[in-house]
Amino acid sequence: MAAWFSAVNESTWEHMKLLFVPLFLFSVIQVCLMGRNYPNLPAVRAVSALAGLLLIPVLFYTYTGALGYHIVWADIAIFFLADLGAFALDFWLLSRGKLSSRWMQLLGLAALWGLAFCFVWCTFRPPHLPLWQDPVTGMYSIP
Repeated sequence: MAAWFSAVNESTWEHMKLLFVPLFLFSVIQVCLMGRNYPNLPAVRAVSALAGLLLIPVLFYTYTGALGYHIVWADIAIFFLADLGAFALDFWLLSRGKLSSRWMQLLGLAALWGLAFCFVWCTFRPPHLPLWQDPVTGMYSIP
């Protein structure tokens, strides 16, 4: 049951899950508590979550491709940079009232719930692609 919301291996996808799950759960709480104050929250959070999720593989594969190996402190730094990027974009979009139309909110909610579904689904049925491969074991699923 814990595999639904926690990392099950060292793949890049599972590191992306470590960013998404707390962000998603926090978003659900925020929409319930602060939805009236920030009517553009679902769309903004979807965009910022996607940006943070995109930063992890882009930065990781860029530096490991250039060096030919990975460094643990750089991997940790990438995770924090992705978090920072997601929340900085979130703050910028929220404070300026961007993405505020009704259809964007519905699209944002659909994107967040779709991502949540993808993270659970791919934990148990991962595609056999490098993003989902555990570099330690070479496996693609729960060890």
